[in-house]
Amino acid sequence: MTGGQPAEVDPAVRAALAADLLVALRAACPGSTARLRGSLAAGTADRYSDIDIAWQVPAAEFGRCVAEVRRTLARVGPLRSLRSDPEFAGTPGHRLLFAAFHGLPLFWRLDLDVHADRRFEATVPADSPADPWSPAASALANAVAAVKAVCRGRSGTASGLLGRGLLRVGAEPVTTGDWRADLARLTAAATAAEPGQRSLAAAVDELAAAAVRPASGDRPPRVVGEEAALEQRDQGDRRDAGDAAADDRGGR
Repeated sequence: MTGGQPAEVDPAVRAALAADLLVALRAACPGSTARLRGSLAAGTADRYSDIDIAWQVPAAEFGRCVAEVRRTLARVGPLRSLRSDPEFAGTPGHRLLFAAFHGLPLFWRLDLDVHADRRFEATVPADSPADPWSPAASALANAVAAVKAVCRGRSGTASGLLGRGLLRVGAEPVTTGDWRADLARLTAAATAAEPGQRSLAAAVDELAAAAVRPASGDRPPRVVGEEAALEQRDQGDRRDAGDAAADDRGGR
């Protein structure tokens, strides 16, 4: 499997991946519990939904489990990236990690919520298992989420994600509704900001070319923030609203 072309986005493969992750996490820490969260747990997932897992570990094992999480996840498959939400970097007994695997669709990011059973008694990780924080990788995560939103027909969500991604790499947060062109501008800006993200940007370009139809007709430019009114009209789609919030959090 490559970066995630639509024909390869098979929910049965994702279900097997999620099951393997649960087994690996539980095996890595006796006394821990791992369970699905979000749309997979609720039974509302579509083929683009990512994998949300909550991993509760004994407080005395929290530091070790976080420090060794890269090795734990690599038992399931080779990691493309492992990022940590900076908001939780110093929070006692709590980390939120985002993992992507080589050979699997970029849609299927793992959002791993690691928390201690007794938060304020938790040991402290000796070091961070995550890759160095990268605004460009963060912006590219928003690009993947925007492709997902386009596939679901959620133009307001896609525009907001792209605009915020462009801001992260110092580009003007304007989208046109020509999604392929908008995505290409974001991946180019991310690569210019951090040449080390070229491989991930190329995978996002491949995903966009496979999943997003070429534009037909002219659309007026949209500046980030204007999607709010559109989103108010779309509140009935709870699954997409929740996924968009999670995707944007992962792109911080």
